[in-house]
Amino acid sequence: MEDQFTLSEKDFQEEKRKKVMKPLLWFGMASIVMLFAGFTSAVIVRKGDGVWLHYDMPNVFLVSSIIAVISSAFMILALFFGKKNNQQMLKTFLWLTLAAGAAFVYSQFLGYNQLVENDIFLTGPSSNPSGSFLYIISGLHLVHLAGGIIALLIVIFNAMKGRYNSENLLGLQVCSTYWHFMGVMWIYLYVFFRLII
Repeated sequence: MEDQFTLSEKDFQEEKRKKVMKPLLWFGMASIVMLFAGFTSAVIVRKGDGVWLHYDMPNVFLVSSIIAVISSAFMILALFFGKKNNQQMLKTFLWLTLAAGAAFVYSQFLGYNQLVENDIFLTGPSSNPSGSFLYIISGLHLVHLAGGIIALLIVIFNAMKGRYNSENLLGLQVCSTYWHFMGVMWIYLYVFFRLII
């Protein structure tokens, strides 16, 4: 009888967790959208005030966008194989997603190096709001992406322990949604800066 009670209590806690995690995720993503909407609106307003430097956005940021799409494709495949209970392919595509995430971060820093080489600085006497906004907004994106990478590492750890299957995919699904969201957010920022700079 005690085992049955414990099991039903565990089931209750699991259902409670499922009902809470996804709404919290959507609330968090809505907050992030509002944050970046505020910053991009500030860019438009500041550009209208004049003294706005026009420059070529480093091509490596296009590479970042391509990597973001590839990493999303890897995550889609990871979830697909999770639903099929194919543990080996699930793990493979989770590791590939992480590798693509690391490549994305690396490409961002290559972009910053190219900006500096072209005399576009974050701060200082030679800085301009157009360059400063690019550093700040893309840097904020990296900070939020770091949360996604931490979540992905937790998911990989759980996958290595065999904790995901067709009946238990919540953590993987939540991580996947946030990962895709971060990819879409970067592509929006890339297109925005290409049009505004």
